[in-house]
Amino acid sequence: MARQGESKTLASHVYDLVSHDIMNGRWAPGSSLRPAELSKIYGTSTTVVREVLVRLGAERLAVSEPAKGFSVPALTTTDLEDLTMVRIHTDTLALRLSIERGGLDWETDVMGKHHVLARTERRSSDDPLHIRDEWSVAHREFHASLVAGSRVPLLIDLSRTLFDSTELYRRWSAPSPAALKRDVPHEHALILEAVLDRDAARATELLTEHYNRSLEVMLASGFVEIPTTD
Repeated sequence: MARQGESKTLASHVYDLVSHDIMNGRWAPGSSLRPAELSKIYGTSTTVVREVLVRLGAERLAVSEPAKGFSVPALTTTDLEDLTMVRIHTDTLALRLSIERGGLDWETDVMGKHHVLARTERRSSDDPLHIRDEWSVAHREFHASLVAGSRVPLLIDLSRTLFDSTELYRRWSAPSPAALKRDVPHEHALILEAVLDRDAARATELLTEHYNRSLEVMLASGFVEIPTTD
């Protein structure tokens, strides 16, 4: 049992290393993730690497295709535009319902999640170009709290899926000039203010602007593929 526990610990450690490198753009979109190469880079066995790749696939940090193996996800401009469009429609509907249906417990949860987000350092002085993992977790939880009051499980699940589907590109675009100039904390504060005022029109307008600004930054980052025409 001790060996089995050690194996799980090693796999978790390698997962943290590989996911961190993917998130910070060590491999470009579409790059192959070959077990033999990764085992050398991370000093572990191909068995552990394959276990890690399966988990990365489940977390949408890698994709698997028959006969091609695993690779880093790649999206086109159209993919990102469509994802953003669906995300706006989904989350603004869910937010409207949250403002309509959510009680004091929901407001308290949103305020709490925003407090954690606002108090979590977004970039570190040691690595000012990349987003810290801790901030990304707090960011995900804040956005999840906004839609939680809708009390529609399907909308809540879809919102998380869409958030995860674009997370890589948000992280990859972090070093870009457009991302460095953006005041994301202020955008979140304005959304919170409108939510607490129970102003659904203002809150959904701000959320839409927030997502569209993210799209603009992601498209300007240079990581997005331009679709080819036949």
